[in-house]
Amino acid sequence: MAFFQFYQEQKINANIIEVWDFISSPRNLKVITPPYMGFDITSQSMSEKMYQGMIITYKVSPLRGFKTDWMTEITHLKDFEYFVDEQRIGPYKLWHHQHMIEPIKKGVLMRDLITYQPPFGFIGDIANRLVIKRKISEIFEYRKTALVKHFGAYHD
Repeated sequence: MAFFQFYQEQKINANIIEVWDFISSPRNLKVITPPYMGFDITSQSMSEKMYQGMIITYKVSPLRGFKTDWMTEITHLKDFEYFVDEQRIGPYKLWHHQHMIEPIKKGVLMRDLITYQPPFGFIGDIANRLVIKRKISEIFEYRKTALVKHFGAYHD
């Protein structure tokens, strides 16, 4: 039963306010998630902006043909700097995702650090090597492309 981490950085062609406004809106999760994942927010009467303690529920297909409920809680948040979402119900035994942003010359640096543990003990560890790790990377590559499409390409 190992723990795994995924880390990614992306420079974004926008100012910190524009990036924060985009990433702190739960509705934009669908925009940055690959369509084949069938991402649908199911939360009722959801706020337009994230806040600490917020619960977001959705349905998602992490693997084709497998639709699951997922519930996350925004456990930490500091406007214009970071927020953390943690899975409360979903496909992982543990999911802790740190979203961090900071202004840089000509834009914003976004960093993501996910600490996760697949279910099913050593079988989950094998699944991580064979599928999960690659799938997470693929999802974040899609997100990079979606953010470039939304904000434009970053140039040093």
